[in-house]
Amino acid sequence: MEERRRARELGVTIGLLTPGQLNSITDVPGVEVGHLSLVRGEGKLVPGTGPVRTGVTVIKPHPGNLFLDKVPAAVHVINGFGKTIGLVQIVELGVIETPIVLTNTLCAGLAADGLIEYMLRRNPDIGVTTGSVNPVVGECNDSFLNDLQGRHVKQEHVLDALAKTSSGPVEEGSIGAGVGMSAFGYKGGIGTSSRRVDDYTIGALVLVNCGRKEELIIAGFPVGAALPKTNTETNNDGSIMIVIATDAPLSARQLGRLAKRATHGLARTGANSSHGSGDIVITFSTATYIPHYSASSTMTLTGLHESSKELSRLFCGVAEATEEAIVNALFTAQTVVGRDGNQRLGLPIRETLAIIKEG
Repeated sequence: MEERRRARELGVTIGLLTPGQLNSITDVPGVEVGHLSLVRGEGKLVPGTGPVRTGVTVIKPHPGNLFLDKVPAAVHVINGFGKTIGLVQIVELGVIETPIVLTNTLCAGLAADGLIEYMLRRNPDIGVTTGSVNPVVGECNDSFLNDLQGRHVKQEHVLDALAKTSSGPVEEGSIGAGVGMSAFGYKGGIGTSSRRVDDYTIGALVLVNCGRKEELIIAGFPVGAALPKTNTETNNDGSIMIVIATDAPLSARQLGRLAKRATHGLARTGANSSHGSGDIVITFSTATYIPHYSASSTMTLTGLHESSKELSRLFCGVAEATEEAIVNALFTAQTVVGRDGNQRLGLPIRETLAIIKEG
């Protein structure tokens, strides 16, 4: 089996800025990621039974109690063919108060249930002496490989993934929510990358499930058009979830500006946000905590000035980190055979590197 390694480890450099130590969203201090993969059965699809090729990926903005210490956040919808949960309140209030859960389309509600249970166990005042809680769930459709109707992600799987989060290296490719995903006619999944911007770090994590083979561009080279044809179905109407974290002190409005720049990173890979794609960006900053309870009616926030040189460099960083995260998902994802014998081949690394080298 062909060795799967990250793009930069194989000599493919994307962008001008320097990655963080792990080249991962977890380079942003405090951010943690966890996965739970579900792989069961093979052969003919029996709706409600299997085969199962799906999972859960969770992102914690910080390891503490997010309900008590919320973080500034924003959302940008590139194309809205999605079934996400919790975005409306982020737009309205500009904060995130739960971890972010990624899974498959028909399991979004089940994932939200697990996330709510997680928050209630830590905050018994929710719904009793204070308000409710806003679970944040993103999704992509993995039905080409997975028994989507089976809704196999349950509360315990979300709780398990939340219990397994780590601030260390993030597993990529066919892992967690990425087990059943497809991208550019090949196997998609989870990818991550980061950039250093002066004293700050910006990181991206993607659940990539979009693009057609002939569209694929890597490091500026039209790789997809040059690769040999495959007999696997293209994935024109797939989706992508993009999560952006930073420790730069940004307001919710500035984070919204940051989120829009992820579009540039997506476009550099050749994706076109087709009619049926749910392409959604969630951004947050860990620099400031917004307390749920406060003895004062005012609070002081420190933020970057609009004309600061760092802000434009952060815009560049989010585009670069998003682009490289997508490429890392492709480089690390293994071939997966799913329901009805459907398969998504891993990106042919040797041929891809040869195309890039030849220019």
